[in-house]
Amino acid sequence: MTSSRKNRSIYIDKEAASALELLKDGLLDPVTKLMNKTQSQEVLRTGLLNGKTFPFPFILAPSGKKNEEIISSLEVGEEVDLICEDTLFATLNVDEIFQIDPNERVKHIYGTDDLSHPGVMATIKRIGSWALCGEYTLIDAKPNKSIAKIQEAKELIGAHHVTSLVMAANPLHRAHERLIRQTLDSSDLLVIFLLKPYDNANIAYEIRKEALEYFINNYLPKNRVVIVPLENSYIFAGYNEIIIDAIVAKNYGCNRLTIGRNHAGLGMFYDCNSNKSIIDKVVGIDIEISIASEYVYCNECTTLVSKNTCPHGQHHQISYHADSILELLEAGLLPPAVLIRKEISAFLLSKLIPNRFKKLEKLYYDTFPVEGLLEEHSERDFYLELMKLYQTTSLT
Repeated sequence: MTSSRKNRSIYIDKEAASALELLKDGLLDPVTKLMNKTQSQEVLRTGLLNGKTFPFPFILAPSGKKNEEIISSLEVGEEVDLICEDTLFATLNVDEIFQIDPNERVKHIYGTDDLSHPGVMATIKRIGSWALCGEYTLIDAKPNKSIAKIQEAKELIGAHHVTSLVMAANPLHRAHERLIRQTLDSSDLLVIFLLKPYDNANIAYEIRKEALEYFINNYLPKNRVVIVPLENSYIFAGYNEIIIDAIVAKNYGCNRLTIGRNHAGLGMFYDCNSNKSIIDKVVGIDIEISIASEYVYCNECTTLVSKNTCPHGQHHQISYHADSILELLEAGLLPPAVLIRKEISAFLLSKLIPNRFKKLEKLYYDTFPVEGLLEEHSERDFYLELMKLYQTTSLT
């Protein structure tokens, strides 16, 4: 006789749901399932799973008093519903429940449990003290189109060397462009993992993706760059971010990962009379990790250069800080073309501050030379023409 007993429910957030989807898609190998207590302790002790690097236990321990009451009372073999945003996301058959220390967990993710750290504060709020593991089934599972997209791109051009970049492009600036070109120059195919965070501190993903597509479609060889969305959940946070990036890139079919020299997770340490970085801790993940140069604009070289090859000091160099460039855009200012391509600036401003001008057509015809034809113009057109005027120097 079939039981009519209704499953109990555990409530998870979008970050946990995203991580569970990555796991189901096989993108976190060597992790293939939620870890139990014994596996978690082994990973904490060695940093390895089945002889391969994984930086911290992959567990499900959602916060909330109701969640913890339910998890702590679950029985082995019981089926529970995982609810995300009031929708049934998955069902899980319980293998084991066990207690964890949330502070120790964030310390393994971020290297600290200091609550003044913004990542620690955000993450510890969503971690409970009870974890559960077991096989789970996604209710509305959809095939990961990006896996097929990369494979099709590889087959189309016969790619052997597939390199990945992970970036926010918030916004896409000239140094990003140079990094993309440099990486593509030594690769058959470039996969750009474009981050999709869970907060509003970034330009919307679709806008950043459209800006990146504009650059790729107009200034790079066709069919050699693929954009893949990467939901920037908590497992990618902290000083282990590079390791998780490498694992995901490898499982997507890439054999190289390029990271910027100023990557937050690259921190150097001293061990056995030599300088090392987090990259030296990667074991058993068959992917080549390289560190790209840092690019600046030098007003003596009058071009974008690598800091490794520019002989002039910092007082001649303009660094590319995405947060400062974004601040200019959010203030409604066109960044200089040396910082960001004018076509991309115009597009971003038209999206960030839509319908900004009360009488756009009048302003356009009063400000710029026209050929006498009355045509409709967009805000993007206006910004492009305005940049041309900024670049006119005949009166100086």
